[in-house]
Amino acid sequence: MIATPKPTKATAKPVGQLMDAAREGDTETLGQLLQMYRNYLSVLASTQLDGRLRRRLNSSDVVQETMLAAHRDFGAFRGQSEGELLAWLRQILINCVRHAVEVHVKAKKRDVRREVALDAASKRANDSMLRLGNILADRGRSPSEECGQRELAVSVADQLAKLKPDYRDVIVLRNLQGLSFDEVADQMGRTKGSVRMLWLRAMEKFKQTYE
Repeated sequence: MIATPKPTKATAKPVGQLMDAAREGDTETLGQLLQMYRNYLSVLASTQLDGRLRRRLNSSDVVQETMLAAHRDFGAFRGQSEGELLAWLRQILINCVRHAVEVHVKAKKRDVRREVALDAASKRANDSMLRLGNILADRGRSPSEECGQRELAVSVADQLAKLKPDYRDVIVLRNLQGLSFDEVADQMGRTKGSVRMLWLRAMEKFKQTYE
């Protein structure tokens, strides 16, 4: 259902140093920098593709297009912080989703409802990012305790990538997309009761990764 994010290797260098090296033309470092956010982009992309798009492409297609565009256009990035980099990558991803809609879904005639949905893509992406960072908020630990200087949402996405597919899918659909258990059951082809139990097990396993 949801494309499996590829695990990323942690880097010992601060993000700022990687950005500086990438700006100086070090393409290998730029690739390493972007690879750090593959899981984050994969999870975020999965929240942006509705049923129509999922029948034609998966989140890995959108992420690959986003990574290629970011690599090509990095010279235009003017931010200095990781948060600014994430915002820039999110906007590229949204543009890639828009392009996918144009190519795979949009009818020849103007569809006002579809245009409204596209205009709301940025808000959906930001909302999903906030949910991603707050999944484990009930533990009462600050983001700095969990992932140092890295964005909490990125850390959570990396942990999601370690879960088995069914666990990851149910968390994305329930927690990030905000679907009801009935809607999650319909998307996963399961009963409502089995989805609820799967979600409880998935959340317990997910929280254990932060113990």
